[in-house]
Amino acid sequence: MLSKIQETAAFLKKKMTTQPETAIILGTGLGGLSNEITDKLEIPYANIPNFPISTVEGHSGQLIFGKLGKKDIIAMQGRFHFYEGYTLQEVTFPIRIFRELGIKTLFVSNASGGCNPAFKVGDLMVLTDHINYILDNPLCGPNIPYGPRFPGMKEVYDKELIKKADAIAKELNIELQHGVYLATKGPTFETPSEYNMFRLWGADAVGMSTVPEVIVGVHCGMRIFGISVITDMGVGEDAVEASHEEVQKAAALVEPKMMTLMREMINRS
Repeated sequence: MLSKIQETAAFLKKKMTTQPETAIILGTGLGGLSNEITDKLEIPYANIPNFPISTVEGHSGQLIFGKLGKKDIIAMQGRFHFYEGYTLQEVTFPIRIFRELGIKTLFVSNASGGCNPAFKVGDLMVLTDHINYILDNPLCGPNIPYGPRFPGMKEVYDKELIKKADAIAKELNIELQHGVYLATKGPTFETPSEYNMFRLWGADAVGMSTVPEVIVGVHCGMRIFGISVITDMGVGEDAVEASHEEVQKAAALVEPKMMTLMREMINRS
C-alpha cells in the first residue's frame, strides 16, 4: 500500500501550487462550503491514481485544492464508505495521502441519527469521542510507518479545537451540543432497539462514516476536529423512520450554520 500512497502523492504534488496544512472532509451538511473555496484546483477522483470513486447520492467526487479565506486547504468533496464495498484501507486512503502532502489538521463532518433524547433534529454536535462499531479497523495489516503499531486513542478529538469551536459558536450565537459518535457499517438505518442499545453504551449519535478516517488521522499524528448534524432522531418523541432523502433535506436546512462555524474554525486554526 505504501508504494500506492507515494505514487498518488507524487501525482498530486506535481499539480499543487499551495502548501496546505489543513484538510476537510465535506460530508453531509458541508457540501456548500466548496463554493467558498477560491483559487481552486479541482481534480476528479477518477483522474487520481489509486483513488476510489464515491457512489453515494449527494456525495460529489473530487479533491479540491485552494483557499478558504486566507487559509490553504485541501477539501474532499465526497467520501468513501465501508458499505459501498470498499475495504477500510481504501476508505481511508485519502487520509494517508494527506499525510504525505503535509496535512497536520483534519476536519471531518457527517450526518447522524440522534440517540440522546435531549437532542433534536437540526442540532450540531461536536464530537468528543467515538465508538467503532464497524467491527473492523483500517490499521489492520502491516503497519505503515506513520505512527506506532498500537496508537493510543485516549484523546482523539483535539481539546483546544473543541474549545475554539465553543468560543466561535458563542460569538456567532450558534448552539452546539457535545457528544459521542458511534459508527456502524451501514447501509441500513438503525432499529429502535439498536438506538436504545447504543444509547446505553454511551453514544449520543450514530452514523456510517468518519471513525475510520479519524483512526488513520490519529495514526498519522494529525489534530482532529469533528462535527455532526443531527438529521433524524431514533429515540424520544421525535423518533421517525429515517431515509436518505430526509437526511439530506434536514442537513440542507442547517448547512448555513455548519458552514459558518467550520469556515471560522479553519481560518482561526
